[in-house]
Amino acid sequence: MARRLRFVPAARLMLVGAAALLVAACSGAAGPTPSATPDPARDKLAQILARGTLVAYGTTDYAPQSFVVDGAVRPAGTKCLPNQRTGPELSGFDAETSKVLAKGLGVEVCFVDMHWTQLTSGHWGDNIDIAYGSGAINAERMPDLWMTQPYAYSPQRFVVRSDSSYQKPSDLDGKRIGICTGCTVESYLKGTLQIPGVDLVQKVTDPVLVGYEFEAPGLDALAAGETDAYLSAEQVAVDAIKRGMPLRMLDEPAFGMYLTGFVDKASGLDEAAFVARVNDIIDAAHADGTLKALSMQWFGADYTTPAAAFDISKLGQQIQ
Repeated sequence: MARRLRFVPAARLMLVGAAALLVAACSGAAGPTPSATPDPARDKLAQILARGTLVAYGTTDYAPQSFVVDGAVRPAGTKCLPNQRTGPELSGFDAETSKVLAKGLGVEVCFVDMHWTQLTSGHWGDNIDIAYGSGAINAERMPDLWMTQPYAYSPQRFVVRSDSSYQKPSDLDGKRIGICTGCTVESYLKGTLQIPGVDLVQKVTDPVLVGYEFEAPGLDALAAGETDAYLSAEQVAVDAIKRGMPLRMLDEPAFGMYLTGFVDKASGLDEAAFVARVNDIIDAAHADGTLKALSMQWFGADYTTPAAAFDISKLGQQIQ
């Protein structure tokens, strides 16, 4: 038996449809409401994008990682403050990594220097947003700093004078070893270093530690005979030897560490979105070869591929 079709006027259909939409809207069933735009006064990523600048740590005398470019011209119309260095004024592997991040964010990079021990203790007062300074992931720093996806891996090597008799790390037991004060190598030689996901072996016992602000003065002191050895990042040691310093590295590395970008936990802003964006940009820079190319440019070797494989989730950070 055929069904009779009932004619419904178009105007009535429109009224029924409008009523259905009204009911759906009142019941919350009309779909998700677009999220509010993050407030730059509350959110770190929103602040950076609104400001148009990424303020990064940039030391001035740590070649080939970070150094002042002689004769660089400060761009007209820069958004960087007078007490900040602009991108063209600073270069090196760490500085260029900051520039990669700024480019990924679509903002201008600006650099601010800071004493290393102040940097690693956090509480920056939001004077900088992130620090790429060849600083490593270690558990001692994690109460004060968020760790981002590593951008490089750095073997740590014992450096001695070229005419010394030392051949292996244990030859340095009880000897005077120079270190960067407040750096990961100091914790290692003290036996207190913990790197999540990395097994460490103490290769020197009872060293007498001699502290320096960073590698350059420590290597100078070693060359002058003031210490027996210096525990240095391989990249820095290789550069010093290439420049003619009378030094050599022991064949056996002490340990290796993952270099990361630090973000200050004491910021008064929500940093979760910023750290997530940093990790995405660094992952992409690993994947497309950008960081590897920078490593080859500045060190003549690839120090980035092992860092790309590091699983940042192992740190268990609950970023706020």
